[in-house]
Amino acid sequence: MALTKKIGIDLGTSTVLIYVRGEGIVLNEPSLVALNRDGTRILAVGRQAREMVGRAPEAIQVVRPMRDGVISDFAVTEGMLHHFITRVQGRQRLFKPEVMISVPSGVTSVERRAVAAAAISAGARQAWLLDEPLAAAIGAGLAIGEARGSAICDIGGGTTEIAVISLSGMVVAHSVRVGGNRLDDAIAEHLKSRHNLLIGERTAEEVKIAIGSALPLNERAATEVRGRDLISGLPRTQTVAAREVTEAIQQPLGQIVGAVRSVLEQTPPELAADIFECGLVLSGGGSLLRGLDRYLAAHTGLPTRVAEEPQTCAARGTGLALEEFEVLKRNQLYLR
Repeated sequence: MALTKKIGIDLGTSTVLIYVRGEGIVLNEPSLVALNRDGTRILAVGRQAREMVGRAPEAIQVVRPMRDGVISDFAVTEGMLHHFITRVQGRQRLFKPEVMISVPSGVTSVERRAVAAAAISAGARQAWLLDEPLAAAIGAGLAIGEARGSAICDIGGGTTEIAVISLSGMVVAHSVRVGGNRLDDAIAEHLKSRHNLLIGERTAEEVKIAIGSALPLNERAATEVRGRDLISGLPRTQTVAAREVTEAIQQPLGQIVGAVRSVLEQTPPELAADIFECGLVLSGGGSLLRGLDRYLAAHTGLPTRVAEEPQTCAARGTGLALEEFEVLKRNQLYLR
């Protein structure tokens, strides 16, 4: 048995997933950190920090160290990674793990270096970075090594990544800073303007999961939402219909459609023909939104399907990439 663990990390804006070779997905936690007010001490990470969102006293602040797929607070990201890597390592600390981390394809070289440095500081022996669309495509089981086009659309919390892949490399890629969090914001903004009801990001996400849909639902679906009345300042419950939520999220969905079209316009004709035959594969937590596959199919003309276990595609892909390291090492542009 190899003494050095091989770990794949999907370092997302809203969730961190960790894949360990031979064990599968071993960690799935919110990318949230609770700090003391001056930010000098980490009090809780992941689920424990999530429990504090909107409920913490003034002495505690809950932050997202990742914003739009990139590190917004290096020290806190390093602390969060250290906590998670230590948990995964367990008692066996003698041999540091090899780590592969997926990053959005649109991040700068400075941002890439920050991610790799954070992983090394957190206890990794070596850290490689793999572009998220490539990781998601590997995890989704696409035949990326063949001389034919495969299209992937990975919708995360902070970013949506679209890429056309052939011969284990990205031919065309586009990243937009729109994802599940932007949908939550749109729902919260709608309730504020339409119903004078103020809700937190956690409640907005619950509404999206309960009745959110890219296309209008046939049934008269609705849910009760609790928040604070902007006029009276008192707690209030409001019934919200599914059609309202569908209407509220059209603008960010339109941006995702625009990004997919942009990639299709830049795709070489031969690969475009392959994609129209094989279709577009959706991955990431955002792809679980009801009707999103049909919505994208209607607006792009591409056959569209959701990958199996879409939330874990990128994490599984990073882990599998460590196993197929020699194949991917040819793509120095992606693996560095």
